[in-house]
Amino acid sequence: MPLIVFTVSMFISATLLFLVEPMMAKMALPMLGGTAAVWNTCLVFFQATLMAAYLYAYASTKWLGRRTQIALHAGLVLTAFLVLPLHLPYGWEPPAQSTPVLWILGMLSVSVGLPFFLLSASTPVLQRWFAHSGHKSSTDPYFLYAASNAGSLVGLLGYPLLLEPTLRLSVQSRLWSYGYGLFVLMTFICAALVWRHRPALAPVETAPAEQEESIAAENMIWRQRFRWIALAFVPSSLMLGVTTALTTDVPAIPLFWVLPLALYLMSFVLVFAKRPPISHHWLIRRLPFLILIALVPTVTKGEFPMVALLLMYLLTLFAVAMVCHGELARSRPQVGRLTEFYLWISFGGVLGGIFNSLIAPVIFSTVVEFPIALILAALLRPPIDIKPAASPAAALRAKRNDWLLPVALGLVMVAIIAVMAHFGLKPSRSLNILFFGYSMLWCMSFGKRPLRFAAGVTALVAASFLYTGPFGQILHTERSFFGVLRVANDQDGKLRNLFHGVISHGMQSLDPAKSREPLAYYTRSGPAGSILQSLQAKTLYGDGGEIRKANWAVVGLGAGAMACYTQPGESLTYYEIDPSVNRIASNPRYFTFLQQCAPQAPVILGDARLKLHDAKDGGYDLLVLDAFSGDSIPMHLMTREALALYLRKVAPGGMVAFHISSLYLQLAPTLGALANDAGLVCLLGDDTGVTQAQMDAGKFPSKWVVMARSRADLGQIGKDARWVPVPPGAKVWTDDYSNLLTIIKWN
Repeated sequence: MPLIVFTVSMFISATLLFLVEPMMAKMALPMLGGTAAVWNTCLVFFQATLMAAYLYAYASTKWLGRRTQIALHAGLVLTAFLVLPLHLPYGWEPPAQSTPVLWILGMLSVSVGLPFFLLSASTPVLQRWFAHSGHKSSTDPYFLYAASNAGSLVGLLGYPLLLEPTLRLSVQSRLWSYGYGLFVLMTFICAALVWRHRPALAPVETAPAEQEESIAAENMIWRQRFRWIALAFVPSSLMLGVTTALTTDVPAIPLFWVLPLALYLMSFVLVFAKRPPISHHWLIRRLPFLILIALVPTVTKGEFPMVALLLMYLLTLFAVAMVCHGELARSRPQVGRLTEFYLWISFGGVLGGIFNSLIAPVIFSTVVEFPIALILAALLRPPIDIKPAASPAAALRAKRNDWLLPVALGLVMVAIIAVMAHFGLKPSRSLNILFFGYSMLWCMSFGKRPLRFAAGVTALVAASFLYTGPFGQILHTERSFFGVLRVANDQDGKLRNLFHGVISHGMQSLDPAKSREPLAYYTRSGPAGSILQSLQAKTLYGDGGEIRKANWAVVGLGAGAMACYTQPGESLTYYEIDPSVNRIASNPRYFTFLQQCAPQAPVILGDARLKLHDAKDGGYDLLVLDAFSGDSIPMHLMTREALALYLRKVAPGGMVAFHISSLYLQLAPTLGALANDAGLVCLLGDDTGVTQAQMDAGKFPSKWVVMARSRADLGQIGKDARWVPVPPGAKVWTDDYSNLLTIIKWN
C-alpha cells in the first residue's frame, strides 16, 4: 500500500510540474514577440524554484522533527490554492526599451511560483517520508526518482501532443487546478501513512551511513559535491543550448521546447532505474562521435533540413545527459544524504540555466554556450580503454600530446579557412565535407583521452569563428533577448544583408544609384510591390472630403526596405519589438533606407499587439504584418483577437497584409481560416518562382497574403490574376488556441 501511494503521488506531482512549464510559457509568449528566449528564461525560473524547493526539503527534513516536518509540509501545500486557477497578473506589460528577463522572472514568481515550489519540494520530501514508512524498499528510495521523472515525461509530452492542440489555455488552467487538488489529497494520504508509523531508532542514520560520512570526509567530500554540480551543469546547459539552436530559425513551437527537456528527464528515469536499460560504457564509447556530429552546423555554418537538425542535436543531448546523469547515479550517496544529493544536482542545473539564459546573452555576441557545453561534456566523459603507459617517458609524451595535437589540429583548420578565403571559394555542402571532414576525423582519433578530445573540440570551435560561411564579410554582430543579429556584405561586395540567425531579414544594394530600391522579399516586381502600388493607386479622402495621401504602418522593421515605397505626403509608422534591430536599421553605416526614404517615420518599440492599442482607430489605410521570429511570423499575430485589433485600426476600405514566407511553415491555410471566420476577402501572392539570376540581383522568393472587407477594397490586386483566393484551413487560431504542428513542412 505505501509503495503504490507514494509512487502515484510523485507521479502526479511531476506530471503537474511539467504540464505547467510549457503552459505558462505559452501564456507569456504573445507579450514578448513569440521569441524562443521566453522558454529558456522560464526554464531558468523553474530551475531556480526547484533548487529553492530542494533547499527547503533539505533544511526541513534535517532540522525539524519528523512529525513537525510532516505537519508543516501538509499545511503548506494548501496555500497554493490562493493563486489558482493559474493566470498572468493583470496589468503587467513587458519593458519596451530593455531586456524583459527580470520582468518574466517577476511575472512567473507572482503567477505560478508558490504551487511550483511546493510541487518541486515533493520529490525529496516524499522520498524522505517513504524512508520512514517501514516498507521493505524504504532503505533505498531512489527508484521513486525514476517514477517522478516518468511523470515529468508524461506531462511534457502530453502538453504539446494532447492539451495544446485540443484545449484552450483557460480550460488547461482549470484542469491543472483540479489536478493540483488531487495532488494535495494524495499528499495527505502519504502524511497519514507516515504519521502513524513509528520507526525504529535511527532508521536511516545507521552505522553504515555514519561510516560513509566518515569515508567521504576523508576523501574530500567537497570534491564529490563539485563533481555532482559539474555533472548536473553540463546537461542542463546543453539542453538550453539545443533548445536555442532548434528554435532560432524555426517557430517557437511548444513541441520543440519540450523535446530537449523530455530527453533530459528521460535520462534521469533510465539511469536511476534499478536495472538501467542502456549500457553506460556503450554510451561513453559513442559520445565523441555524437559530439562532433552536433558541432557540424556550428563549424560549417551550413543550413540543414529540420529533421536532420532534430536528429543531430537531440541524439547528442540524450547521450550527454545519459553519460553525465549516469555518473551521478553511480556516485549517489546512501539515503541519509538523499536530500543533500538532490540539492547539489539542482544547484548544478540552475547554474546551467543561469549561464545560458542570463550570462551568455550578455557576454557573447553569438550562441557560444552550445559548443561550450559540448566541450565540457567531452572533458567530463570517462576515458575509454586507456592502457597504462609502458614507461614514465611514454606517460609524459602522452600528456604532452594532449595539448600539442589539438593545437596542430587548430592550426590546420585555420590554414583551411585561409585557403578558402584566398581563393574566394563559396560555401557549399561538398566543400564543407572536403575541407572540414578531415579535421573532424582527426579530432575523432583523440576520443579515448577526455582531455585531448576536449582540447581538440575546443580547437575546432575556436578556428571555426574565423569562417563566416554563407554570411560573407561580417561587419557587425549583436545579440539581444530576441536573437543574434549580423550585418554582412555578400562575397561579391554588392549587397548588404541583415541576418537574424541564418535568415536574411533585409537587404540593400551597395551601389549608391540602387540604394533606394527595395530588395529581398520586398521588390517592386513581387507581391510587396503589388500591395503598395494598389494602395497608392487608390483615391483616398479625408474626414472633410478632401483628397489625401495614404497613412500606413509596418509591424517589423528589418533593414527598413519598405520605407522606400513612401511617396511625398504619405505617413509611415513602424512597430518593432527589438531595440537592437532599430539601432542597426537607423545606423547609416549599415543601412540607409530610413535615412534616405522616410527620415521622419516613427519607430514605436514594443510588441505590436500591445502598442497598436494606442494607435487611432481607423487610422491606417494599410497595415503590414512583417514581424518575424526566426523564419516565420509569430503565431500570436495570426489569431482571431489579433485580426480584430488590426481591423479596428484599419480605415474603411483599408487592407491588412501578411508576409508569410517560411522554410518550415505553411501559413496560408491558417490565414485563410482566419479571414473566412471574420468574413473577409483573402488573396495569396505566391512569388516563389524566382530564377538564380534574380536571386543574384537581390530578389528572394516570397509569399504574401492580403485581406480586406471586400474585393473592391483590394484595388488593383483584386483584379490581378497572380493573386488567388486562399482556401480556409481547418480551425481558427485564437489567443487561447493554436496548433503549429499541423502546418509544419518537415522537409
